[in-house]
Amino acid sequence: MAEIALKLPDGSLRTLPAGSTGADLAADIGPGLAKAAVIVEVDGEERDLSAPLDDGAEVSIVVADSPQGLHTIRHSTAHVMAQAIQALWPGTQLAIGPPIEHGFYYDVELPGGKTLTTEDLETIEAKMRDIVAADQPFERHELSIEEGLAKFADHIYKREIIERVAEGDLAGEDAGEVGDGIISYYANSDDFLDMCAGPHVPSTGRLGHFKLQKVAGAYWRGDVTRPMLQRVYGTAWATRKQLAQHLAMLVEAEKRDHRRLAAELDLVSWPEELGPGLAVWHPKGANVRRLMEDYSRERHERGGYEFVYSPHIAKSVLWETSGHLDFYADSMYPPMEMDGASYYPKPMNCPFHVMIFRAQQRSYRELPIRMFELGTVYRYELSGAVHGLMRSRGFTVDDAHIFCTREDVQAELASLLEFVLSVLRAFGFDQIQAKLSTRPSEKSVGDDDIWVAATAGLKAALETAELDYVVDEGGGAFYGPKIDVDVTDAIGRAWQLSTIQVDFNLPGRFGLEYVASDGARKQPVMIHRALMGSIERFFGVLIEHYAGAFPAWLAPIQARVLAVASDHEDYADKLVADLKAAGFRADQVAADDPLGKRIRNAKLEKLPYVLVVGDDDVANGTVGVNRRGGEVERDVPVAAFVEQLAAEVADHT
Repeated sequence: MAEIALKLPDGSLRTLPAGSTGADLAADIGPGLAKAAVIVEVDGEERDLSAPLDDGAEVSIVVADSPQGLHTIRHSTAHVMAQAIQALWPGTQLAIGPPIEHGFYYDVELPGGKTLTTEDLETIEAKMRDIVAADQPFERHELSIEEGLAKFADHIYKREIIERVAEGDLAGEDAGEVGDGIISYYANSDDFLDMCAGPHVPSTGRLGHFKLQKVAGAYWRGDVTRPMLQRVYGTAWATRKQLAQHLAMLVEAEKRDHRRLAAELDLVSWPEELGPGLAVWHPKGANVRRLMEDYSRERHERGGYEFVYSPHIAKSVLWETSGHLDFYADSMYPPMEMDGASYYPKPMNCPFHVMIFRAQQRSYRELPIRMFELGTVYRYELSGAVHGLMRSRGFTVDDAHIFCTREDVQAELASLLEFVLSVLRAFGFDQIQAKLSTRPSEKSVGDDDIWVAATAGLKAALETAELDYVVDEGGGAFYGPKIDVDVTDAIGRAWQLSTIQVDFNLPGRFGLEYVASDGARKQPVMIHRALMGSIERFFGVLIEHYAGAFPAWLAPIQARVLAVASDHEDYADKLVADLKAAGFRADQVAADDPLGKRIRNAKLEKLPYVLVVGDDDVANGTVGVNRRGGEVERDVPVAAFVEQLAAEVADHT
């Protein structure tokens, strides 16, 4: 065959000489694409640009700054880092080195038990830049399992990976498995090779916009009984500008770290005596939490929900019936044995709401039934995974469960999504995206028609809301399709908060029924909905989104009154009392320190308003208003300020 025909993403055909590669195709299309290309996708499979193309294939060129391109850049940069570490410390054993969101890591075991330091990271970076400057090609090789075992005989962890591939229980990028007993590895110099499925950028010269960040400990394969390795993290990008922007974002993120701000603003703490992932809420933090929960309760009451409560533990039979002990036991706390039964702290609220539905015979006239609970749950997260309020072992879910007929599913989903979006926007999140996850190709429960209807209902709800979303084909839970809702915070980070899930599983497991209009007994559909996700995590996201400077309606203290001198403190006391009587949260700091110092302290507490009162204010019933981030206003009538603050709080601005 002298030529091959290739189909491009726009449907057009392009003819090239037989044996042409992805790089040849990119060059044939144009020099700009050739320069930007990193890998090629052939019939949905990613390949190196150097791989020959097949006649009749559907081909797309993957460029550097696309999600796939960045994934490849980060994967290749991880290899370069491993090469640099081995060159600096010969005898280093390499484990795995995958790309992750925004970067990559590699798990390594250095000879002699050496522990890497921050200074070592700078040395590794310098060596990596030498490797990049050498523009070494990434060359792919394939071997049989037996050849691979011989090739990597001195590589402890790589050999174990090959053995697991041979046993059929491991595959993926780090396994380097191609199929049919074949593995692959890449060499980018005579001195370095690494087992990997690929693909990679054409050469190390295509890299360079990276930064090593930190070293952490990691057990081999996450097993505490296996060796502790050193995990070196880095970030990598397609351009110098992208790298600089990301590093600047990380600096800002550090300033906004909710754990640091929670301590500085006296909101929450994590005493060691409680154990990892368990927080206590201080009065100021509890005040904000109360406001969050009160707003949630008020919105749910208006939305037609009925409030329920459930205990914190339940007998094992509940979790056996729900399936949690089959599918979720590793994330549950161990049982307590008493009264001849095993009791588990609850990881979910769902089965309790099922019990409430099942407590009496239900009629179609009652449906939909919407239950809401601020229910505290307990999940055993590994101590290394615990992260302040973002990932806790004990947290409260704003859980809602809707029981409805099949015919009502679509309308309920549309109403639920509208509810979710309006609440998220009230808390100041304007950039919102979603992911629609559909029926898994493997095991799932429920008839095809209800899956189709539920998925169509979720899709229609997203489109009615004009919400940007992506489809995760086959990414739904085994029990039904779902929508996950992300918000983008003030510095551009996405946080997955809300979820809406359709469930055909629990109603069947617990034998739920309602009496239909024709007298027949039918199974309801159950919809799970967590709006904030968890109160704790949502609060952590709010702290970082606002950098601790909560809007006035959420601030633990909305206004602080400062008397210029002790002569004005009686007037300041009365002003505080009047503000509290009007329903605002206000306090006063006595004039023991200079006014400037007291104003600075108030600003460090990120208070929305600092009110200063002096002689003219006492005489005229006015106040000086120092609005956070705004200009100072003098001689403002107290009534005018109260009206302004009331409007701001009412509008959630």
